[in-house]
Amino acid sequence: QVQLVEFGGGSGQPGGSLRLSCAVSGGASSDYAMGWFRRRLGKEREFVAAISWGGASTDYANSVRGRFTISRDNSKNTLYLQMNNLKPEDTAVYFCAARATWNSAAYYVVEAQYSSWGQGTQVTVSS
Repeated sequence: QVQLVEFGGGSGQPGGSLRLSCAVSGGASSDYAMGWFRRRLGKEREFVAAISWGGASTDYANSVRGRFTISRDNSKNTLYLQMNNLKPEDTAVYFCAARATWNSAAYYVVEAQYSSWGQGTQVTVSS
C-alpha cells in the first residue's frame, strides 16, 4: 500500500478558495484511483470527489459539484483538490484515499473501496 500525506489545509473565508494536495509515496500514483473524503464535526466521513488513475473520469458529491475540482499529476505523484466558493459547511477534516486498480477509467465513491488513507488535514471556513 502507498503512503499518503495531505497538505494545504487551513482557514478560508466564505467565497474564498483553498487548494489541498496529497503526496503519494511508496508506489506510483498512476496505479491508483484516488479520492477525497471529509469528516465534519459530529458526522461520519463522507465522499467529496474521486478521480480515475488516468485522470479522465471524475465524480463529485452534490454538495461540492461546481465548486470543487479534483485533479492529479502522476508525474509528481500528487493529487489535488481545488476548493472554490467555500462555504462554512465545508469546514471539516479532509482525507485523501487511494485504491490500486488496473482499470484506467475506474473511480470509487465508497469509503470501503479504498485501501490507503492519509492522516487528514483540517479546513476551516469562517468569516
